[in-house]
Amino acid sequence: MAESQVNEVALKYVTDDKADEQTNRYKAYPEYKDSGVEWLGDIPSGWDAQKLKFLCTYNDEVLPESTSKDKELIYVDIGSVSATEGITNTETITYENSPSRARRIVRDGDVILSTVRTYLEAIAPINNPPENMVVSTGFAVIRPTELLYKGFASYSLRFKGFIGEVVSRSVGVSYPAINSSDLVNIKIVTPSVDEQIKIANFLDHETAKIDTLIEKQQRLIELLTEKRQAVISHAVTKGLNPDVPMKDSGVEWLGEVPAHWEVSKLSFKLKLLSGDGITSNDIEATGEYPVLGGNGLRGYTNRYNCDGDYVLIGRQGALCGNINLGHGKFFATEHAVVVYPHEKFDIVFLSEFLRFMDLGQYSVSAAQPGISVDRINSLKIAVPPYQEQVEIGKHLKNLIETFEKLSNKAKQQIQLLSERRTALISAAVTGKIDVRDWVKPE
Repeated sequence: MAESQVNEVALKYVTDDKADEQTNRYKAYPEYKDSGVEWLGDIPSGWDAQKLKFLCTYNDEVLPESTSKDKELIYVDIGSVSATEGITNTETITYENSPSRARRIVRDGDVILSTVRTYLEAIAPINNPPENMVVSTGFAVIRPTELLYKGFASYSLRFKGFIGEVVSRSVGVSYPAINSSDLVNIKIVTPSVDEQIKIANFLDHETAKIDTLIEKQQRLIELLTEKRQAVISHAVTKGLNPDVPMKDSGVEWLGEVPAHWEVSKLSFKLKLLSGDGITSNDIEATGEYPVLGGNGLRGYTNRYNCDGDYVLIGRQGALCGNINLGHGKFFATEHAVVVYPHEKFDIVFLSEFLRFMDLGQYSVSAAQPGISVDRINSLKIAVPPYQEQVEIGKHLKNLIETFEKLSNKAKQQIQLLSERRTALISAAVTGKIDVRDWVKPE
């Protein structure tokens, strides 16, 4: 999100009553001055813009070479950190078996910022860490002095404007990096320490509320996914009529199915054939015929090898068992298995039944797992009469559309809340809103 967009959202957050019922609590400071820093703009007249190095120390402690080989470390690598989620993962390892970069010691109140691949925004505050926690030497460990309150530092160094400045000063194309000494030359704005504490407390409270709303939306998406799968699984194995007589399918994972459905070996009903090879030189961003692989659309080409409605099964790596649909004239690559029915099938019913079967579990172990067509061919499937397949397919199509609408709405809410969170932090740490009179609600 561009800085100008963040500021626009910040202003909306501050001024638009519809965005939040309590935004009218936030007002601007009575007087501003030029910060002297282009990307910071105007700041409250009582604030300063100072280089970070005058407000902190950095990279103060590393593990000594004399560290016992058996010493247990809790290690944080760059891939386990994000500006929005903090530290998401740690690794417990002995000093002897640790990578050579696992050396920087962190303390409570530090902020770690990645100095390599800075576009990843691997930045996180350190709160009450275990004594044996260390982070990668790819981080700059910022330790605030008495001039910089730790809570204020944690927000200021994750502020989008600051991150943007770190990225813009990084050197290199494929692996952009910045020296720690250059990083601490970047300026941040600093009110008095008392005001820093007030701002940090305000942001702790307000961002926690937003995070709770985000968690609820994420949980809603999880519940929708679970419900969607349960409804689809029931429809493709039990049908739509709850009163129909049932029979034992004779297949443990399938259980009972309607008595009038046929239970058959998959190879008797379907033929599974690999797609054809195609090079990346033959695939274009636009073209006449879609190119479909194990994960759906890959691009376009000037020829096709399928014409009609088909189910495609991903056949390699993490895409083993992945289900996609192809319609009309398209080119199926060797990374997909094309399903050719021996008899008439409803494409929606068939695709959802195959998805229910979780075909990825029938892969052959190798350096890169591949789908085992022989194993799949030997499986049993339940086949309702064609007209019933059509009815189930229509029912599922409507249900899937409904679930996707609800899920997309929740994702949009998460995006909106995340932007609001970013905007609020931006507004508070740069003095766009005055929270000096804020009092934490009971």
